[in-house]
Amino acid sequence: MDDIERLEGMEEILQRLSVLAEDHIILVEGNNDVAALRRIGVDGEFFCVQVSGGPVKAAEYAWRSGKPCVILTDWDRRGGELAHALRENLSSLGVRYDDRIRSDIAYYTRVYTKDVESLDTVMAHIGLAGQ
Repeated sequence: MDDIERLEGMEEILQRLSVLAEDHIILVEGNNDVAALRRIGVDGEFFCVQVSGGPVKAAEYAWRSGKPCVILTDWDRRGGELAHALRENLSSLGVRYDDRIRSDIAYYTRVYTKDVESLDTVMAHIGLAGQ
């Protein structure tokens, strides 16, 4: 896959994420993830799992809100473990969630990064490389 295909794939995924962000809570690891997502045009309600009490607190927050979630943790080992814990906690409370966005972003960006906080830099890089 070349950078033009990566860019096109990421633009489609970010569009899907922006639509979901209208009525979903986006679960990220920390504040730098939120900042990077906002810089690439994704806005909405974020919950920083690592700095706000962990997966149990995130699931309780989502349950109280009545909103579904998007799990968007990093795609390294620690992020995978956190995503697993979020899936378990959200499921136990009956909260619907999307974790495909995370998988799709990892597929297109794995060659450049393993974390959400670098997405703005990666998008800039592949955007420039694809021109």
